[in-house]
Amino acid sequence: MFDKLKQRAQHLKAETYALYLAARHPQTPWYARLLAAAVAAYLFSPIDLIPDFIPVLGYLDDLILVPLGIALAIRLIPAPVMAECRSRARESMGADKPRSGAVMVTIVAIWLLAGALLGKWLYGLLSR
Repeated sequence: MFDKLKQRAQHLKAETYALYLAARHPQTPWYARLLAAAVAAYLFSPIDLIPDFIPVLGYLDDLILVPLGIALAIRLIPAPVMAECRSRARESMGADKPRSGAVMVTIVAIWLLAGALLGKWLYGLLSR
């Protein structure tokens, strides 16, 4: 059962990346681009429409709204474009791709720097 859930999550991740690629594809209509970009941005964003700590409603957007947005966006994108974007997403998400430790260190450093600057700013505000 765990493997099935893991496989489903990987499929959703690939489908989301394919939507992102489709939103940037020149043959995608503007209205499909707008919806695909909105769905992909929402999925990649750490901010939820309904916070997850709210009982039941917190997961409503993750369980109902997101799959509906993905399904609608896929229906609006022409089939050949979506097939090409799915293929590109599978290629770029391959497990045999090397992972860069330098990129990970850079991203962590940026987050730490942003946190330190925010802490310094808040300390300056509170110490007045």
